[in-house]
Amino acid sequence: MKDYEKLSKKHFNNQAYEYDSNNSYYYSKEGKISSYHIEKYLKNKKFSSLLDVGCGTGFLINLLSKEHNNTKFYGLDLSDKMIEVANSKRINNSTFIVGKSNELPYDDEFFDIVVCSQSFHHYPYQDEAVKEAYRVLKKGGLYILSDSGVGGLGAWIDNNIIFKLLPSGDCKVTNKKGIEKILEKRKFQIIESEKLTWMVYCVVGKK
Repeated sequence: MKDYEKLSKKHFNNQAYEYDSNNSYYYSKEGKISSYHIEKYLKNKKFSSLLDVGCGTGFLINLLSKEHNNTKFYGLDLSDKMIEVANSKRINNSTFIVGKSNELPYDDEFFDIVVCSQSFHHYPYQDEAVKEAYRVLKKGGLYILSDSGVGGLGAWIDNNIIFKLLPSGDCKVTNKKGIEKILEKRKFQIIESEKLTWMVYCVVGKK
């Protein structure tokens, strides 16, 4: 079996120093679509703590920090080079560490909001990642998951043929309906579900 974590870490380490500036599909185009949508969604909401799982270079946290001055931000990513770039930005009230989405190093009911933007399709342990997000969220907290993917035959071809050939660590895609089912399985109440482009979607679950 392919080591998707190892491949993903190598892929994003190679991208880290030009990820923010390269707006191509292969780099940050879809990540920025998701980030700007999440920024808009949270604009008028008050929250004291937020965790970005798969935070990359801290692009989203940097956006959010400009509007939410009193919020404590946490970012976690598998790629040490991405975390290096995120730390170099010196974003106020932010902490970035290397870690795994299925083994979050935080206490139960610690965060008001957990976000996961354009990294979920790299997880070989998606159910465990959602379970961990639920664990670290406070009651009433929000899990905001934005990713890219299709359903049906397209998803089957990606997951069973294309991703087995790619060296980038892409593992498993689904569409927003598939994500809704994954979140509902872990007891999240779906409060928002929206397509942002033909492939990019955002689903919000409430604990």
